[in-house]
Amino acid sequence: MTPQFGLIIIGDEILSGKRTDKHLPKAIELLAARGLPLAYAEYVGDDPERITATLARAFAAARDSGDVVFSTGGIGATPDDHTRQCAARALGVELALHPEARRLIEERIRDTAKEQGAAYEPDRHDNLHRLNMGVFPMGAEIIPNPYNKIPGFSCFVERGEGGGAQPALLAGQPGPQDRLCRTAGAAAPSGGSDPHAVGERGGIHFVPGFPVMAWPMVEWVLDHHYAHLHSTSGAVEKSVIVMGSMEATLTPLMLAIESEHAGVKVFSLPSVDHPQYGRHIELGVKGPAEAVNRAYPALLAGLHQFDLRLGPELVR
Repeated sequence: MTPQFGLIIIGDEILSGKRTDKHLPKAIELLAARGLPLAYAEYVGDDPERITATLARAFAAARDSGDVVFSTGGIGATPDDHTRQCAARALGVELALHPEARRLIEERIRDTAKEQGAAYEPDRHDNLHRLNMGVFPMGAEIIPNPYNKIPGFSCFVERGEGGGAQPALLAGQPGPQDRLCRTAGAAAPSGGSDPHAVGERGGIHFVPGFPVMAWPMVEWVLDHHYAHLHSTSGAVEKSVIVMGSMEATLTPLMLAIESEHAGVKVFSLPSVDHPQYGRHIELGVKGPAEAVNRAYPALLAGLHQFDLRLGPELVR
């Protein structure tokens, strides 16, 4: 079973219109470049209960079907950032300061102090608070951040496990919750996973809301953990503009094409006020190139049985 790819976009600023979401089109682009489709996307505001419920559903899909989900936003350390805590709650595990995340965050603090000509003070209150950005659910693996070194994290679940979503936990116990900024809890070592073994697990990959950070991190995950799923041929679409028909008239033909050609989806996109074609339907098939190349001529042949005017043919 090929896993599906999903996207969760978290943040009140998106739902209020204060910020325009750029992650959805970019995720489609990054996946398409690797011959992979985006199967679903969901927007969630900064409400902990709703975020937890959304992540729990995504972890269940990862467990049941091996789904690969990217979650953007809410992994900072301010009061309106809830994603890390909600991920732990959805998995039913503790939070702990990831040792490699701690090292990277301290390295970033040291670099910043050097740039500002200031002394490096790792025990200063604000620097200790910054370590909270490395407090992840137990068993998480880091995602490198090439922009400022503050990592994201991946939570894998074993595919096909019964019951609730079970995290792929590694050895170690978290430190006490009131000492998370000072005590490194055990977690997965950086780069310690086998990409092929990881590819057999679904999960959620958590990246920041900032596109300049999130997008290269998503690419890293796709290329580091899921390269074996990349398709050189990819999915294609072939369609034709159909004038003067109703979808109900064409539905039997659409059902017949899907029934007779496994692996393809037939799609119908009606338009009532197109500036060039006016009222029309874009009718086509999409899927693996080999299957589409067999199904599309059958679709055209079926259309020729109707008294219809056909417009341009499109290939994507």
